[in-house]
Amino acid sequence: MHVFVTGACGYKGSVLVPKLIAAGHRVTAFDIMWFGNHLTPHPDLKVVQGDVRDPDQIDLTGVDAIIHLSSVANDPCGDLDPKLTWEISCLATMQLADRAQRMGIKRFIYASSGSVYGVKEEEQVTEDLELLPISEYNKTKMCGERIVLSYKDDMVVQIVRPATVCGFSPRMRLDVSVNLLTMAALDKGKITVFGGEQTRPNIHIDDITDLYLFLLDNPEHTGVFNAGFENISILDIAKMVAEELDCPIEVTPSNDPRSYRVNSDRLLATGFRPKKTVHDAIKEIIGLYRQGVLKNDEQWHNLKWMQSEVTEVRGAA
Repeated sequence: MHVFVTGACGYKGSVLVPKLIAAGHRVTAFDIMWFGNHLTPHPDLKVVQGDVRDPDQIDLTGVDAIIHLSSVANDPCGDLDPKLTWEISCLATMQLADRAQRMGIKRFIYASSGSVYGVKEEEQVTEDLELLPISEYNKTKMCGERIVLSYKDDMVVQIVRPATVCGFSPRMRLDVSVNLLTMAALDKGKITVFGGEQTRPNIHIDDITDLYLFLLDNPEHTGVFNAGFENISILDIAKMVAEELDCPIEVTPSNDPRSYRVNSDRLLATGFRPKKTVHDAIKEIIGLYRQGVLKNDEQWHNLKWMQSEVTEVRGAA
């Protein structure tokens, strides 16, 4: 199968693309490359540097399936330039889905976000609950979902609402909770937790990327799926890191109200099973840091990197 992956050089894409190739697929990896390209060359891989907002740069000739990962990832980056966020995460999604339908492409997998639910008090946040997004990033993901779902009669539409992803990628991110807290402990010898009582669902990067392959292999499972298997408070994540590294935890006030837990029973009913845990991610990051493979570089922090390197958002920063 020829798979077109947007955002292919990002945190998830850099793990997903090699797995697609190993599974026997041919991949076109499309990315603007704000954060570089960490994909290893391969005969079945074509890497295209382009802007997802420009349809003229997107060649879908011969494509069988689209995995649409591209977005301005996380709330602070989305707020840097709201117009840019809407253009990438919403308008570009509409253009891509429309072009896919016109070209007869029958498979479309969309990476949404578990944060589209907003702040929820329910113990079990299922896919049927009302979406009340509170940030530009969350709002654009909700709109992206509605756009892609409008094509469900023309193609197989599979939408994933991932929890917060953790674990190592060649295009690392150190601004997501588990990775951030682990690196803080390694780099500074202590962990600072803002608030701490906020609960977040988590999923290992190997599991979320395996899920995209699972959906590609199982087109009978359509619609929207939560993907998060460990609902853990920020403070409890910090305690897990502290147990591994024997470092102190400092708790300070937070103005971030986001607290939500997701129920992934609908996904589990398909037969998909996660293989890794938050604890696995923590241990992997510690091991790679001690080997010198992973460092606390600015390029692994999306907000800092975009403020300093991405021209379009400098004025808004």
